[in-house]
Amino acid sequence: MELRQLRYFLAVVEEANFTRAAAALHVAQPGVSAQIRQLERELGQRLLDRSGRSVTVTEAGAAVLPYARAALAAVDGMRQTADEFAGLLRGRVTIGLVSGAATHEFDVASVLADFHDDHPHVEIALTEDTSDRMLAAVREGRLDIALAGLAEDTPPQGVTWQIVVDEPLAAVVAADDPLVASAEGAAIPLTALADRPLISLPRGTGLRAVLERACAQAGFTPRIAFEAAAPGLLVQLAARGLGVAVFPAPGAEAVATLGLRALAFDEPRPRGRIGLAWREDGPSGPAAKAFLGRLRTAFAAPRSAQVPQLRSDPGKSHGGLLRRRPSVHCFPRNHLDARPQEARP
Repeated sequence: MELRQLRYFLAVVEEANFTRAAAALHVAQPGVSAQIRQLERELGQRLLDRSGRSVTVTEAGAAVLPYARAALAAVDGMRQTADEFAGLLRGRVTIGLVSGAATHEFDVASVLADFHDDHPHVEIALTEDTSDRMLAAVREGRLDIALAGLAEDTPPQGVTWQIVVDEPLAAVVAADDPLVASAEGAAIPLTALADRPLISLPRGTGLRAVLERACAQAGFTPRIAFEAAAPGLLVQLAARGLGVAVFPAPGAEAVATLGLRALAFDEPRPRGRIGLAWREDGPSGPAAKAFLGRLRTAFAAPRSAQVPQLRSDPGKSHGGLLRRRPSVHCFPRNHLDARPQEARP
């Protein structure tokens, strides 16, 4: 029995798919299958059920899974102890990032790059996903840290967080929109959006959950016409008259660039928040703990969330957000869909 067989087994269990597990491990899929078959032969039991669309553990696989995790944790602990004597920091840190958060005002890339310069033997894996999935991954130990949108006032069980952005939401509209005339410089009621097509972040994001909950409390269901994960695209769609973008109050300069107006809501104003989240008992390894400390220091004070400055070429709106360095791996998901919601399958 080899350690890599146990690592491959755990990866397939977590991904529920051989191909995704191989991609996460940076190895060929046939190699993963062959090693797990060898492990099953050595144990004399089938560990995985391959008959369905998703790979699941068998009864025997579920029974041996805790031992596989314990064995790998013990090996990692041995390495960490030896590194501490040598004065080295090694390991792997997995961090999830809510799409659109890596702006100049919220410079995760610089923190990540500086940490890598100080600790070149630490591998950092960075992924983008929805806030709901990232918080679940933190709770289950699949992510060490997440920078996620927060829909609730308190963290879910097993998770703690530090709020780094806290900003009231605003309605972003074209300058000639009827809402501008009706507001006359004052805040608008949330019910003014009841019959309007809205432009929002996708389901699973903290901001979307806050919007839907606020509308429900106001007595209506929001009519989401377009979804987009990139904050800049939200206001670009609003600038073309495709709906009202609901987003944390943007900076006046970014709004004026496209001839838009940001209208505040009456009290109680819904708020958009982003927070650093980690397991309540702390990250699993010293590298993750050190990186969390670096992030907490960098984003110690809550900031006002702003729409990033838009460029003339929408296709370049994400350019330069993530600087690539050796041992830094970025695995973005397919997170953007700006088609009308009713047109998507």
